[in-house]
Amino acid sequence: MSASSNFSLKKSERLCSKKAFEFLFAEGKSVYAVPLKLIFVLAPSRSESLSQVAFGVSKKNFKRANKRNKIKRLLREAYRKHKLSPMEGFNLYLMIIYTSKDILSLSQIENSMLKGLNEIKKRLEKTV
Repeated sequence: MSASSNFSLKKSERLCSKKAFEFLFAEGKSVYAVPLKLIFVLAPSRSESLSQVAFGVSKKNFKRANKRNKIKRLLREAYRKHKLSPMEGFNLYLMIIYTSKDILSLSQIENSMLKGLNEIKKRLEKTV
């Protein structure tokens, strides 16, 4: 895999399935890395392993769609740089929710993202 494709976020890496969302919220575990809440779950995979992610920003905290979209762009960028690789035989479903009432800088979001993803890695290594 080339270096440029390693940092991409393809359509297949985005969580879109209604069943996957239901499974994630029913069975998922959460990690807090202020201002992020990361909800994750491992699901057995029948074919190739995937790591799929979705991003959320509360309409309650940010009324204007342009601000919610800006935060989601920042979240996607931070995840794209530090994304988790899928585990063999499992799909990883991940939802990243922005909980702050203020728009933080990309570097602050990246630091929180890194803390949260490292905590998820530790928890997944214990379970498998």
